[in-house]
Amino acid sequence: MLALYAVTLGLGALLLFWVQPMFSKMVLPLLGGSPAVWNIAMVFFQTALLAGYLYAHLGYRWLKPKRQAVVHLMLLALAFAALPIAVAADLRPPSSGQPAFWLLALLSLSVGLPFFALAATAPMLQSWFAHTAHRDAVNPYLLYAVSNFGSILALVAYPVLLEPQLTLGQQNLAWALGFALLASLIGACAWGLLGRYRAQGADHRATTELGLSARIDWRRRLHWLLLAFVPSSLLLGVSQHISTDVASAPLLWVLPLILYLGTFVIVFARRPAISHRLALFLQVPLAMILALLFYWQIRSLSMVLPLHLTAFFFAALVCHGELAKRRPVPSRLTEFYLWMSLGGVLGGAFTALLAPVLFDSVMEYPLALVAACILRPRLDKSALTAFKALPLAILLALLLLPRMAGYNPASAPPIWLLPYLIPVALLAYGCRGRPWLFAAAIGAILLAGAYDKHSDAIAVGRSFFGVSRVLAQGGGDDKVLVLMHGTTQHGLQYADPERRRIPLAYYHRKGPLGQVFAAMGPQLHEVGGVGLGIGTAACYRQPGQRWTFYEIDPLVVSFARDSGYFHYLTDCAPEARIVIGDGRLSLAREVGPAFDLLILDAFSSDAIPLHLVTREAMAVYLARLAPGGLLLFHISNRYLDLRPVLADLAADADLHAYVQHEAGDRREHRLGTVWVAMARRDADLAPVLADGRWRRLAARPGRRVWTDDYGNLVSIMHWWRSLQAGQSED
Repeated sequence: MLALYAVTLGLGALLLFWVQPMFSKMVLPLLGGSPAVWNIAMVFFQTALLAGYLYAHLGYRWLKPKRQAVVHLMLLALAFAALPIAVAADLRPPSSGQPAFWLLALLSLSVGLPFFALAATAPMLQSWFAHTAHRDAVNPYLLYAVSNFGSILALVAYPVLLEPQLTLGQQNLAWALGFALLASLIGACAWGLLGRYRAQGADHRATTELGLSARIDWRRRLHWLLLAFVPSSLLLGVSQHISTDVASAPLLWVLPLILYLGTFVIVFARRPAISHRLALFLQVPLAMILALLFYWQIRSLSMVLPLHLTAFFFAALVCHGELAKRRPVPSRLTEFYLWMSLGGVLGGAFTALLAPVLFDSVMEYPLALVAACILRPRLDKSALTAFKALPLAILLALLLLPRMAGYNPASAPPIWLLPYLIPVALLAYGCRGRPWLFAAAIGAILLAGAYDKHSDAIAVGRSFFGVSRVLAQGGGDDKVLVLMHGTTQHGLQYADPERRRIPLAYYHRKGPLGQVFAAMGPQLHEVGGVGLGIGTAACYRQPGQRWTFYEIDPLVVSFARDSGYFHYLTDCAPEARIVIGDGRLSLAREVGPAFDLLILDAFSSDAIPLHLVTREAMAVYLARLAPGGLLLFHISNRYLDLRPVLADLAADADLHAYVQHEAGDRREHRLGTVWVAMARRDADLAPVLADGRWRRLAARPGRRVWTDDYGNLVSIMHWWRSLQAGQSED
């Protein structure tokens, strides 16, 4: 019987966490590939999970397990009739640029009922198991570890096996078959329950053998809530932090979620692989190092990504370990999971829905890190004295006094910054025995880092699509204003009115874009751009040309045109038309003149929306491209190499493709950049190719073309391509 319940719970969890990245990927093309899509989807899935847990709890209380089993089998049959899962065709994204509630409605209509039925499986079957005659009925929480293992299996398999090998249509069919198998297994569990049902459950044994308590008061419920709230908020915070700079794709969504679920597997196991004591010990140095890296503003992905994930893992492990220590007897199991789920929903809603309204920068992630420190158990039980609070006082003085003197330590060279940070770390470590003191120390370091990060910002704004900042750099004639989105520069402009029409950054006249306009400018009458930035490209406009920009983020449009900080648009192309909305969808909806040049340059921080580089997207571009027209892709990226993707797409569409790399010169505000040009014939590119710097981009036979149904993010990561190149040389 234990094996039957374990397999059933594992399969239910696998289906539950398979559908999350699968359906989120279906929705991505509708919302510009924004990382916020995953966060909003997570809020929905957490809310649906809460609804499923509530249904399981009320059914257990009101119907008892036998009748509950009959009702649930009927619900599964109704949910199966709603398959296969599909995006509701009647709902179109709003044009306001704030699609969060639209996305929640879409998720509810498209996937709500099957997900709700699956969500109830874990607490329901555990409560049934507690009423069987099995010897392990005393501790049904073991099955929760099995359930989360199934979730992890789905999340590992999705980016490694399912996404690279199966289209979304094939995944959908396989998922529906898995749902049918699950319903059969749940029926088998219900049948077995009828023959081995024990009305009294295992509460007495759980109290005497495991020390679990049947007493539940509101203080205990609130503690459950907070211990679930903080890891959930951290989960979405770290997910957005890493996916903003790489790509909004299932691979980077599932890494933090795997770690999050792994903590449940560990803490509810019969013998935890990592003891709670060790987790408490390791949380301290990891939180300190992460806070110091925030302060230092280190952005090396190879260093920062593992640290963010490891610090998140141990913070969640500590919180969930405290939850496991406070679990109640089996008869109160469904209520325990209900409060856990409510905490998860509130934590996710705070990060995904409330924080973007409250904060103009990403403060929710550091706040959750501090809250995780507060929820640590108190190790020092003695009374707090002024002497014991002295490390925090000295730490605050070290952080504040240099700024009061007008000096910013974070701007010092590393050789001088390290001696400053070492005593800061030691003082923070000295506060570890008292949660509030330690949290205050970590919070002070994070706050000092946030102050340094934004001290040179003259404007900050936040939208559904992320945080944008305007910075002033340099001085005199060389002073420039910079638009930052996340950690990436999206455009620079001289502040000097005499020089502000000079294109800079990735768009300078010596680079690929400047060379294209120098060669073909007089031949271009209709020019389109997907992605506005600060409108730098507009200063290549010549008399008689008509320009149209497609920009999904209204905040970016405001900075480029209305704020008074940047003047490329107003100086060079004041009559340029700006269409707010996803560029691909807007191009497909419009019936307008064909473009002689279509520039594809849409980024979210350093992440390229991958739905803009698929076979379906290329069909949209070509439908709007005039005979003899050019497609120009900007693919500069710190982490991804899109050249093979574009090479395959060009070959698939029978286009000729060429690539150019430009190293840049930061002294002249020219940034290194990579562009790909495509046309239907080499003759259409002849004026551009005469420059001699463009190299043909050739597809590799047998490589699979990216579509809306298929993509393989791992294959285009720089580290993976370097590894493959090394193996080829060997």
